[in-house]
Amino acid sequence: MISKRTRNWILALLFLGWSLGNLDRYIMNYAVLSITEDLHLSASSTGLLLSSFFAGYAIMQMPGGWLADRFGPRKVLLAAVILWSIFTGLTGAAWSLASMVMIRFLFGIGEGGFQPASSKIISLTFPKAERARAMSVMLSSGGIIALIIPIASAGLLTTIGWRTTFVIMGASGVIIAALYWFFIKPPKSSSEGSITQTAVSGQKGIFSSLLKTPMVWNLVVAYFCIYAVNWGLAAWIPTYLVKTRGLDLVSLGWVQTIPGITMLAGIYLGGYILDKLPKGRERLAGGFACACIGILLYLMFTASNVPTFITYQTIVNLFIAFVMTLLPAIVLKQLPTSVTGTAMGIANTGGQLAGFITPMAIGFIVDAFNGSFYAAFWMLIGFSIVCIGALLTINNKKGDLLKQNEEEALALEA
Repeated sequence: MISKRTRNWILALLFLGWSLGNLDRYIMNYAVLSITEDLHLSASSTGLLLSSFFAGYAIMQMPGGWLADRFGPRKVLLAAVILWSIFTGLTGAAWSLASMVMIRFLFGIGEGGFQPASSKIISLTFPKAERARAMSVMLSSGGIIALIIPIASAGLLTTIGWRTTFVIMGASGVIIAALYWFFIKPPKSSSEGSITQTAVSGQKGIFSSLLKTPMVWNLVVAYFCIYAVNWGLAAWIPTYLVKTRGLDLVSLGWVQTIPGITMLAGIYLGGYILDKLPKGRERLAGGFACACIGILLYLMFTASNVPTFITYQTIVNLFIAFVMTLLPAIVLKQLPTSVTGTAMGIANTGGQLAGFITPMAIGFIVDAFNGSFYAAFWMLIGFSIVCIGALLTINNKKGDLLKQNEEEALALEA
């Protein structure tokens, strides 16, 4: 195992890269207000634009995870940062809905390998007892960006404009790629990885073994549901508050910093709690959190005024962040290191499909209901209920072929 100082340095760089990726995704939810006017888009077209990134991102999850397991996470990480930097910059050059959708789709393809590869690096460099907290640090970048982006976007979009903003972010990615090239060098193998890889190779392959593991399918469904809620809110709350609740862009920026604080707190707190919870209790904690999410979503859309709405949004972000930290922690702590890249890619495909489907679905729903968001909120409540079922039915002892293979490999070596 590498030194603690080196582990923390690698984690800091992963955090930096993930922050830039989240910056692009979150700022689009605010930039789309100007893009909609410049490109004359309807709510349905806006939903398609917001979803296009996630289409490419979802498609690349499983290949990205497999490539990280097969060729090493460092190569995949570098390729992901370079490609997403190119297409982030090109976002500022889009001239029509079709060009914007294609650029954002290719941007999603480029970034798709980052999370599986970075998760693989965490599993190689951190002991099991520290992986949930390490993952929470990386994921906390989303909370930090969600905290600062409302104010930052108001300043950037009203001064230099959305086109220049995306060009600058693309150039920043090139710098991060250079840092990764020089400083991220995780171990190439581990004893756990070599044992499990030998066992898995006797099967039909990593994918078939993982797809026969019931826990993986529970995770796919849970990922889909929680990210449907997260990206449904993140993509449309700015538009909802401006068009339905009457806020201007600057006021919107300030009020949305409050939910960002609890998103960040939920991620850090989640990582700490998950490393302390006894094995098997994660699903109960996750089910409880999803129940709270459903209740709070109902209270949000029935709130009589903006301060009450923001109060409920602030609390719901705490529980969303906890579940979003819980899911990758289950992968990192309960599956062998040699397949964490592929497993994370499979599970996270569900989350990114939700990112593709939900913003677009909400756009069509809003058009169908003459600008009303009520039906969209009910859809998100339904996802939180399904997520409860997916988490509570996780059974680590039933059909876990990977762990059986690992035990058989150990017995043969003995």
